[in-house]
Amino acid sequence: MSFVPEPTFTDHEIALLKKTAEALTAYLGKPVIAEIDTTEDGLEWIAFGVPLDIADENPDDIVTLEMGGPGARLISESSDLENPEDEVYACEFLWGIQITDIENARFVRIDFEGEEVEWGDDIEELLPFGMREPEAGELLEAEENDDDEEDDPPPTSQGPASPTLH
Repeated sequence: MSFVPEPTFTDHEIALLKKTAEALTAYLGKPVIAEIDTTEDGLEWIAFGVPLDIADENPDDIVTLEMGGPGARLISESSDLENPEDEVYACEFLWGIQITDIENARFVRIDFEGEEVEWGDDIEELLPFGMREPEAGELLEAEENDDDEEDDPPPTSQGPASPTLH
């Protein structure tokens, strides 16, 4: 029996990918385009890229791709780009995630060189920022732990005083 994955991102996964694009835009200080496309095998993948005319430098050894334009399935929203739905942008490829058909992994992360570098069943494991919603009470526990640390007195030295050299 062969493994057949669901070939498309779920609504929850798309929401996480959209938040990732927003976080990358804020982190890099440049608009990040996130576009979902389909492989030749019918599996969806998403690419994250920065338009080259906005990138600080354009080295010759970067992977580039065209993003945006009519028919593009963009999930990023950047006010720094005029018409990504109409205009095609030459972009520096930052990284991507592809749904995979290998057993025991739903996703594969693709690095900035186009190499498959990490596999996993949970998309959150492959994202660069923690996108997991905190469990009920998790934030409260962290705050309580922070308060406990502040109440502890500083450690004192138990050994003899160090000799002083003059």
